[in-house]
Amino acid sequence: MHWVILIASGALEAVWAAALERSHGLRRPLPTLLFLLALAASMGGLAWSLTEIPVGTGYAVWVGVGVVLTAVYAMARGLEPSRTRRTTAARLLLLLGIAACVAGLKAVA
Repeated sequence: MHWVILIASGALEAVWAAALERSHGLRRPLPTLLFLLALAASMGGLAWSLTEIPVGTGYAVWVGVGVVLTAVYAMARGLEPSRTRRTTAARLLLLLGIAACVAGLKAVA
């Protein structure tokens, strides 16, 4: 269960990062509220998960999940520059590499 909560908390990291961007410097109330709620839930889930998962592994997985989902979200919404198809393919390949490393950390933990 700790791993499930950790991965969900990493997904919430992507939610709060996207909400932070949409809040325009915390000036828009609804995205700001979503940012605060997702941030609190993400941190709370990380904290709870670290009661059973080593901090180095847990933090790396949490950040990795958040990074991959945030980057995919930004690319899907067109928020990331994409000059050529090759650049996009390279980014996707690198994001898959991060995801593979996160899965590897889970497998050896």
